[in-house]
This record gives sequence, structure tokens and C-alpha cells, in this order.
Amino acid sequence: MKLPILEAIRTRRMYFDGGYGTSLLAMGLPPGTPPEQWNLDQPDTILHLHQGYLEAGCRILKTNTFGANPLKGGEYREWIAAGVRIARKAAEPYPDAYVALDIGPIGQLLRPYGSIPFEDAVRAFSEAVALGSSLGVDCVLIETMTDSLETKAAVIGAKEACDLPVFVTNAYDSTGKLMSGATPEMMAALLEGLGCDAIGMNCSFGPDQLLPIARRMLARSSVPVIVNPNAGLPEMINGKAVYHLGCDTFAQYCAEMAEEGVSVLGGCCGTTPDYLRALISRTAEIPLPASFPESVPAVTSFSRSVSFGGKPVLIGERINPTGKPHLRQALRDHDLDYVVGEGIRQSETPVDILDVNVGVPGISEEETLTEVTEKLQTVTPLPLQLDSSDPAALASALRVYNGIPLINSVNGKQQSMDSVLPLVAKYGGCVIALTLDEAGIPDSAEARLAIAEKIAANAEKWGIRKNRILVDPLAMAVSADPKAAAVTLQSLRLLTGHGFLTSLGVSNVSFGLPDRNLLNSRFFSEALACGLSCAILNPFSEEMMGSYRAHCALFDLDPGFSDYIPYAQASESLRNVKEPSGTSSGTVKASVAVASLYDAVLHGMPNQAVRFAKDLLADHDPREILSDQVIPALNRVGEQFERKEIFLPQLLSAAGSATEAVLVLKEVMKKESQTAGKGRPVILATVRGDIHDIGKNIVSMLLESYGFSVIDLGKDVPPETVVSAVRESGCRLVGLSALMTTTVPAMKETIELLRGESPRVSVIVGGAVLTADYAAEIGADWYASDATETVRFAELYYDSLERSTT
Repeated sequence: MKLPILEAIRTRRMYFDGGYGTSLLAMGLPPGTPPEQWNLDQPDTILHLHQGYLEAGCRILKTNTFGANPLKGGEYREWIAAGVRIARKAAEPYPDAYVALDIGPIGQLLRPYGSIPFEDAVRAFSEAVALGSSLGVDCVLIETMTDSLETKAAVIGAKEACDLPVFVTNAYDSTGKLMSGATPEMMAALLEGLGCDAIGMNCSFGPDQLLPIARRMLARSSVPVIVNPNAGLPEMINGKAVYHLGCDTFAQYCAEMAEEGVSVLGGCCGTTPDYLRALISRTAEIPLPASFPESVPAVTSFSRSVSFGGKPVLIGERINPTGKPHLRQALRDHDLDYVVGEGIRQSETPVDILDVNVGVPGISEEETLTEVTEKLQTVTPLPLQLDSSDPAALASALRVYNGIPLINSVNGKQQSMDSVLPLVAKYGGCVIALTLDEAGIPDSAEARLAIAEKIAANAEKWGIRKNRILVDPLAMAVSADPKAAAVTLQSLRLLTGHGFLTSLGVSNVSFGLPDRNLLNSRFFSEALACGLSCAILNPFSEEMMGSYRAHCALFDLDPGFSDYIPYAQASESLRNVKEPSGTSSGTVKASVAVASLYDAVLHGMPNQAVRFAKDLLADHDPREILSDQVIPALNRVGEQFERKEIFLPQLLSAAGSATEAVLVLKEVMKKESQTAGKGRPVILATVRGDIHDIGKNIVSMLLESYGFSVIDLGKDVPPETVVSAVRESGCRLVGLSALMTTTVPAMKETIELLRGESPRVSVIVGGAVLTADYAAEIGADWYASDATETVRFAELYYDSLERSTT
């Protein structure tokens, strides 16, 4: 009897098949033709390819549906139906073979970084999965995802469309990160939190370069790990992609992965049945891992992860309107720049997580919490604590959050547990549990422990482990109950002794008393000594931060005193960060960190960038503003991006803010003979057959923010259209993008046609499948590995052009 696929991958070594796009190109697929079209035009060819992998020993077939998606267009429903039918026909003679519905990326960025609304992406993935799963596949494989937010949308769409197992493999870069900055450890936390059944990586590189990335995921994944590598990196020879990594070498590296604990292996670009035959021969007898690591309690953003249970975690409390009239008014006025500014200021302190509470009467908490969550994630890499007593608001913000957040909160009331715990189970993350129930807040530590145990028992029913719950024993004001602090500290000791992680809103203890910082800092020190795991506090309190640093230094939580010594040596003026005063109606800046146009661009604040640009125009020439404020800020952002200090969301946010400022400056310059960017045009296009325009759109935004004039021809652009644009515009600098191996020949064809029609044209190329050698082989002048390199080449081109004409 055939085992369910989840049982099969845990009991015997299973193998995915190889790369369909590259194999079909070798079989005669015309460049630019979607591989899925052959499900309709040449089904026997697809069937033959499936059979070749099965004969090699593969037992998990991917349907030829990687690019079939409603947002990509084409005959996607027919492609999916035919793709599933062909794969099932191939697998039918093999009683131990399985069919995986293959789901690839949309090819466009999701909001707030791109133009596709999150729910549109979820619906697109859901529609594709609903159709495919209804036709008899065994699991869903979401693969080659480079963005954590799109990965999340795909998983949610799949899980809302079917009950099948969901496997996910992401495509990492040479630094071991996704395009959005997520690491393998972070993706393990995210994907396990979303309930994925097996996770891993595919594409990008050969097994030699994926091996260290796989090791990192193996150390954190509590579910089986999948690795489907390329046959190395391709080289373009006589117009064809040639993979030089031999079958035996490929198999040797994959064997190392198997020995280190990878459960499921297969191939991606360039891997033919011969590669898989060698792989299976080399690894079939290697035992599966006997067990998997226990999941680590953590929360993440798009580029950072915070774990609990070691060094105490700090949560900045300043985005909470309680006791903050200026923030409360800003929320009523929908002045989100003020709110985001609070996030930026706290991000420059040692806090690990930002609390986000927007509960103000008279506004829609659901809409505002979601909007603030999205905006904060464009300006800060810190994970967020979504703080609301409204389950609908939590659900809305959890859905679009890029990562897995800390959820604040659930309590011991049955209604709260019934409404909040399902959200934690669906979207992952950790949850704050308040020790109160229908009877109120108990007076004793034992009764608070009992509520914590009740919440943990209910959470277990939803598959939420105890280590994902941070119990808050509630710090009550000693001004109302002099014994309150003692009971809270006793509760902390008791909870810690019973294996609970803990959290505490520290400043509540001093409510109603003078010199609150003095009381708060002493209480905080006592709480840390009682085993406090996580504190919600004011990071601008010198006393509180001093207590924290001293605790870490004294209890071996600050290796080499690397934090304490520079802090202690700093002068009082440097250490003491003053809070702004005033109101949100215009008499106070949104943040002390955002005090100029340069800062607004650097931090990705478009509204502030426009305001500063307009103010500066009263006394400054627009070109001076551009050269002294906008360009230096972008250059710094570009340098940070290249050093991997910031990631794509922050880069795009800064570029968008610069673009808004440049538009203001252009309005003033438009009547002058030499307008900014008018003499520096660049033509951009994603080549014929390729409908993935993420990279091209990022380049376009960044070029415009630097003052270039972009002629964007879009995606799936025929070579003739690019030549016509050069002829009509007079532009001699062209940027071409391709994501898929199957469309690189179209890029070569475009360059050849350009050389024939316009010999003086310079061409920049980029895309995930390209290398510098590959670019040179197809006749490009420059290869850009990312958007910032494209800008650099464009500047070099126009600088040299200007020098040659003077």
C-alpha cells in the first residue's frame, strides 16, 4: 500500500526530479516560449521527460507548472490541468511515485515594496493550488522563492486552498540570504510557524555552494530538509547554456548533504536524468536523520531574528498611545510619519523588538494597525510585537507582516484563547500570555501560574508548544497595592521554575508616583534577577538601559563586555538621548533622526522628503539640493546595501523617498534647458518570454531616484521593440533583464539586433541566471549583479560621454 508522502519522506530516502526549463530547451523549446505551453503543444515530450527521471530512480515528480499563475497570464488553467494529467500518467506505473504540484514565484514584488497587493498574491496562489490539488496531486511544492513576503503569501494561499502537505524551497544568494535579507534560520522559523511540512532550498547554485546554507537550515529545522541544487553555474557556449559540474561531482556533494541530515534531494537547472541517476546511486544507502532539532522560540522580520531563552530581550514601548498624548493625536490625525518616526528613533537604541499598539477611540484599529505594520517594515529591520486586544486587528496585521511577529496578547479567558490561539497557530510566532481570566488578576503567584498552565494546555490543542508562550505575570502599580511588585517578582520566579518564558511591561509598577525611572530601573533589576526573559520598556530611559547593561555584564551575557565598556566610557551627553517635545501637528519633527532631506531619504520617509525638499527650495538651487542631500543619501544607502547592512525593503523605501523629492525638484527645473535626468535617459526591458520584472522594476526606481530618465518598456519585450525604442528616443544606454534560463537566448538575440541596428549602443544586463562571464559571452558591455551596480555603470557611461563632448 502506498504511504502518504509525509510518512514516505520520513521512512525512506526520496528524490525529486531535475530541471525542466533547461531540459526542455535542450529538447528544442523555442527561446521565450513558456515551458508550460508544451503541456498542450507537446505533451509526449513532457511525458518522456517525466519517464526519464522515474527510470533514473526519482519518485517525486514536479508538474511542469512552475510559471502557471493567474497574475502571469497565459493559459494557466489549461497548463495546470495538462501538467498534472501528464505527471500522473507518468507516475501511474510506479506504485511508490508521487506527484508534486509545482508553484513558482509571481515575478513581481508585493506591497509595500512593489505594486502587487498581498491579498491579490494570496488569491493567485490559492487559485492555482485549488485547481491543481483537485486533480489528484500528492503535495504542493512552492519553489525558487527569493522574497520572504511572497513565500508567506504562497504558503497561505496553498493552505487556504487545500489540505495537502506543503513543501517550500527558497533560492538563496551567495551570502546565504534571500533578496529580502532573510537567512535560512529565519526562513526555518517562518515556514515552520506557517505549518509547512518540509522546507529547504533550490536553484541559485550547485550543491557545493548550497552545502553551507543547508547546514545552517539543518541546525534549526524541526521538519525534513529538501535540497534541489543546480548543476553548478552555466556558461554560454555557442548560444547555449552549458553546465560544467559533472554528474559524479554533483552526486558527491549531494552525498555530503545526505550524510549531514538532508532528507530529500533532487535537482534544478541543468540536472538531467543522468545527474539524478548518479545522485541516487551515491546516496540511496545513506540513512535518514534519526531525529530533528527542537524548534527554537523566535520572532523575525524580513531580515532579523530574535530568539528567547538566552540574553533578555528588550521591546521598545514608545508606539503605544497610553500616556502619550502626542502619539494619540498623531494616530487620530493619521499622521503616520510621526508614528514611523518613533519606530526609527527606537531602532537606533539597543531594543530588539518594537511594540506596535494603535488602540485609540475613533479610528479603525484593524486598518491602522495593518497600515502602520506595513510602513514600519519599510524603515526598520526590527521584528515587531503586534499589540491589540482586537482579534480582527491582529489577524489583519499578522497576515501582511513580513516574518513572524510577537503577538500581544492572549489571556486566560476562554473567549480570548478561542480567538487568539487560532491566529498564533495559523501565522506562527510567539505570544504574550497575560495571567488574568474571567475572575480578574489573581493576588497570588500560584494562581497566576495556574492561569499560565491553563493557557499552555489550550495552546497545545492548537499545536502551539509551551516554548512559544511568554507569560506576563502583570506588573501592577505599587501606588494602588504596596505588595504588587513582590507578588509579580514571586510569580516570575515560579513561572521560570516551571519552564515558562516570561515577559513584563516594567513601567506599570511606578504609575502614580514621582521619579518613575528610579522605581522602574530598580524593579527591572529585580525582575532580571528573577529570570525575566523579555521586557517592554522605554529605551530612552538612562536608568533602565543602565540596569540592563549592568545585568548582562554581571551575569556573563555580554561577551568581552563589548556592550558595557563603550557604554560606560561614553559621556553623559552622548548616552542620554532626549525625547522630542511638542505636538504632532507640525511643531515637532517626526523623529530626531529625521532632521533633513538627507535623513528622510536615508530612512525611507517619503512625506518628510517632500516637505524638506519644498522647504529647501525657498533658499537653494534644486541642483544643489539634489547633489548635496539626495544623491549622498542614496550613495550611503547603496553602500549599506552592498555591505548587507540593509536589504531590499529598506533600499526600495529610500529610493521611493528620493524619487518623491526629485519630482518636487524637477517641477522647479522643468522650464530650464537642462532639466535633471532629461539628458540621461536609460531604456529598460525584461526580454521576450520572461514575465518576471522584479529586478527591472527595482533598477527603474533606483535610476529615477538618482535623476535618470527611465524609458521602461515592461516585460516580455521583443528584440524589435527595444531597437525601435533606441531609434525613436535616441537613447544609447539599454538595460536588459532575465530571470529564467529559458529566456537568456532572447537576451542574446536582443543584443545582436541592437549591434546590427545601433552599433553605438551600450548594454547592461542583469538577472538571477546571469554571471559576468555569461554576460560577456552574449555580447553585453556590463554585467550588474544588483540595482546599485546598474546605477554605477549608468553614471560611468554618462560621465565618460560628457567628458568626450567637452
